[in-house]
Amino acid sequence: MGAMSDVHLDPARTVIAKVGGVNAVAMITGKSLTRVYRWMYSQSRGGTGGFIPQKDAAKLLAHAKANRIKLSPADFFPAEERGAVA
Repeated sequence: MGAMSDVHLDPARTVIAKVGGVNAVAMITGKSLTRVYRWMYSQSRGGTGGFIPQKDAAKLLAHAKANRIKLSPADFFPAEERGAVA
């Protein structure tokens, strides 16, 4: 296996790290660890290509707000799309 960035895709990797890691995200969303990891895998590996499902993103945003974690809706989109939105 390569470096984390080679295996785990953004934006999911960054969001999961900001919230406190895979275990924390699994507890917040009620998803299994396997499911959370799949958010960081490419579609060819059975993952979501770095995208977190909308329902789970809403739970993570609510948790971040309640716990004063710096996380915004823009964090759930690839960097190149964030620049285009502004």
